Amino acid sequence: MDFVSTRIITADVARLVAFYERVTGVEATWATEDFADLVTAHGTLAIASERTVPLFAEGSARAAANHSAVIEFLVDDVDRVHKELADVVGEFVNGPATMPWGNRALLFRDPDGNLVDFFTPHTPAAVARFAGR
Repeated sequence: MDFVSTRIITADVARLVAFYERVTGVEATWATEDFADLVTAHGTLAIASERTVPLFAEGSARAAANHSAVIEFLVDDVDRVHKELADVVGEFVNGPATMPWGNRALLFRDPDGNLVDFFTPHTPAAVARFAGR
């Protein structure tokens, strides 16, 4: 098995895709007006319209209702990225801080309220965990 992607359901695909393109620097690939992918070296962030939900099961997902998942991106310098995103991100949950597991992390919300974590391995153990990525 291989973990491939995370999908966000949204009421405004174009807005959310534009946000993630801006904060990640990754250009989305559009399959339809209701579905786009942002593909990175190690995973894909898929963004789909709430109109796609009935294709799986009516009511199985709701846009802008996440209260438990955090979407994480490995970045080379979280402190620099924090400064670069100051005029893009509407709500920072915390500024760069070193977590007990060794990552220096920046937590913010996307336009739908989903939590996003940009992090840089900081301690030797964290650096070793992410070596080669």
